[in-house]
Amino acid sequence: MKNIFVGNLSFGATEDSVRSAFEAYGTVDRVNMITDRDTGQARGFAFVEMSNTAEADRAIAELNGRELEGRALNVNEARPKPERGAGGGGFRPRGNGGSRNRW
Repeated sequence: MKNIFVGNLSFGATEDSVRSAFEAYGTVDRVNMITDRDTGQARGFAFVEMSNTAEADRAIAELNGRELEGRALNVNEARPKPERGAGGGGFRPRGNGGSRNRW
């Protein structure tokens, strides 16, 4: 299974248009169009999953830089999201926020 990042998508691109572009190179298992969680509008990128690695590599090579709906695609293997450490790391006052903090 290979997860592929597809960037610089037209905001009018649909799951079907992305799927069609990739199906020319093999079987597409899943297309995940990324949208803004508040507005629901497209964010201009997606992830495509293909189970055959050779087909996925060929799709990446052929589609990177190719135009879809007037925009040159940025296509490459998706990198795993880096894990975020617990705790956050900023200054956080203790207590009730009054002027007498005890460290």
